[in-house]
Order: sequence, then structure tokens, then C-alpha cells
Amino acid sequence: MSNKIFLKRETLKIINDNILSTRKISSEEIDLIITSPPYNLDIKYNSHNDTLSYKEYLNFSKKWISRCFRWLKDDGRFCLNIPLDKNKGGQQSVGADLTALAKKAGFKYHSTIIWNEGNISRRTAWGSWLSASAPYVIAPVELIVVFYKKYWKKTSGSKKSDINKKEFMEWTNGLWTFSGESKKKVGHPAPFPIELPKRCIKLFSYIDDTILDPFMGSGTTLIAAYLNNRKVIGIEFDKTYCELAKKRLIKEALINEIELF
Repeated sequence: MSNKIFLKRETLKIINDNILSTRKISSEEIDLIITSPPYNLDIKYNSHNDTLSYKEYLNFSKKWISRCFRWLKDDGRFCLNIPLDKNKGGQQSVGADLTALAKKAGFKYHSTIIWNEGNISRRTAWGSWLSASAPYVIAPVELIVVFYKKYWKKTSGSKKSDINKKEFMEWTNGLWTFSGESKKKVGHPAPFPIELPKRCIKLFSYIDDTILDPFMGSGTTLIAAYLNNRKVIGIEFDKTYCELAKKRLIKEALINEIELF
């Protein structure tokens, strides 16, 4: 077995590899991609350079998004968690720019979910205080942009949904309000809460579908997918985060360590 397969069991796999070069995923293998890529905000990851120029960041994004397009089935979906905008290193319309890149790669746009984290502590820069000279407007929200490959109507898979009426009514409202995740608690500099992938998984995939997170990080998407009876693959370049994801899967998804190889 290749040493790039960090962990494998029947319904779960972690690939310790570079998203731009890995050959461990086949074309049209994936039903649903859920991911939160690096935001290029100078976050201190172990291995990833999060201080690219914006041009370099968009070029990197174009490459990995194109790979995801090839990996999805024709009726596959793609949930992309990104910031609305950023102001570190200059104001940039990240959400609009990555949406445009995804459409250029071949994705069709479906909708945008606004995730209200309720984190007003991020309001640390007002620009010109009490003055119209140069104020900054910062929205304490993130986006989950929903794309699909060729067909929105899902025809492949088990046809078995596990979403209940209350969840469906609440989650088809495109404003989601729940708290973010603690970096200290998880041990990763940019984790998202399990509620985010859980909602996307139950709303946009069937039981036994194959889910992919190409920027696995601490493994949150894998935990949500495993607990909700999906197959799941995570790609992560940093081996330390692969180890962290494994520990979380054992603790939070109750995967028996003896069964892992």
C-alpha cells in the first residue's frame, strides 16, 4: 500500500498528499465535496504558506477547484466554505472571485448560504473612526457557496435521505446561525464546527454517498460523514493534521483504533 494512504477502513480514507498532484482519487468518484480551503489570511498552519499574493492565491485556487470538478460525478455537488471578503493585505472580494473561478472551471452555480457565526469580536478595525474619510465595513459572516457539476437533480446513489422535516425546513433557509469552532479545543488554527458539514451532508447527499474534503485539516468533515453513514475521503498535506484527525475520529466518531490500518 502506498505510504500516501495514511488511514483506511471500509468507509473512510485519509490521503496524506498534495491536492494538486495526488492520484489517489478517480475521475467521477465523488458525490459531494465539502471543504474550507486556506483563506490566505496569514494563518499559522504547519505546512501551508497562507501569505501568498492574491494573484498567487487565485492561481492556486483555480488549480485545486479544477481537480475537484474532475473528481465529481455528473450529478455531484460542491459546498465551498469561504469568507465573503478579506481585509488583510488589502480589501479583496474572495467570495465573488472564487465563485467566478469555480464557474470558469465548469461548475454551475446553485445558491449561497450565509453562515452567521455571531462573532462580532472580529470587528477590530473601523478605519476612520466616526468619520466618512475611510471607514471599513466588515461583515461577521462566511459563505457556503453551493455548486453542481452538470445536473442539479440527483439521480445516482441509494436514494435514501436521512434529513427530517424540521432540519429540512430550517436548513433550506439560506441563513444559518451557529457558532464557530474553538482553535484551542480542536488543536488546529482554522477548524469549522461539525454542524457545517453535517448540514451539507444531510441536505445534499444520500446515505452511502461518497464525500470528499480536499483540505481535511482536523477531520471535521470526516467525523460528520462517518456519523451520518456516508463514505468519506480526506486529503491533507500535513501529516501532523492527519494524526490529529485520526485521534478525533477515535474520540468523537468512536472508531476503533484496532480496526485502522
